[in-house]
Amino acid sequence: MVHVIDRIRGVASGRMHLTLMLILTFSTGIIDAVGYLGLDRVFTGNMTGNVVILGMGLMGADELPVLGPLVALGGFMAGAAVAGRALRGRGGWSRRSTALLGVVGGVMAALALTVLLVDELPHLLAVSVTCLLGAVMGLQAAVARVVAVKDVTTVVVTSTITGLAADSVLGSGAARAAGGGSGRRFLAVVLILAGAGAGALLLKVDLAAGLAVSALVTLGVTVVGAIHSRHHR
Repeated sequence: MVHVIDRIRGVASGRMHLTLMLILTFSTGIIDAVGYLGLDRVFTGNMTGNVVILGMGLMGADELPVLGPLVALGGFMAGAAVAGRALRGRGGWSRRSTALLGVVGGVMAALALTVLLVDELPHLLAVSVTCLLGAVMGLQAAVARVVAVKDVTTVVVTSTITGLAADSVLGSGAARAAGGGSGRRFLAVVLILAGAGAGALLLKVDLAAGLAVSALVTLGVTVVGAIHSRHHR
């Protein structure tokens, strides 16, 4: 155990933060799959998709939901605002970053247990789960923003894909000239894709399974980040 902790402490901050944010990106893929497939076509991490669904739903297109995306969007903004206030004036990984990500993992675990104990999810409870997931994903996104790993926001990959293509050898070639960037962008896209696939598979077991795995991943990231930041602070 001591050897593992020493190895964590020995990793450079930039590399560690990149690794942890990429892992959270995988977790976001799971959560978005849980939301979209298990909570009435709602994204709880990808707010771009949510806004689009909300716009189409308001026009009555294909009986798309309105309440779910609206609640998720409101929860996400509230969570991001709380984290923004808590992390004001701070940069990198701090004790408050650890605390906020601990809340994210803890809420996911509590929701997994709640869903597991309920035979059939009532509509009101499903909306409440959606709101809470949106809120904790807002917390996570705000923490990632302060940790500030370039091209890895943990909740969206549209800008990452844009940068990957635009700076590639087929585009401006800026990534190669700058000596990197494409690798992390590619990994972010692959990991959110893999997370979504894993979430879809976990839903075949139970809605709680995806929430539980995301909770474990997030809490693992929190513990490793806390150990590392305590040494490098």
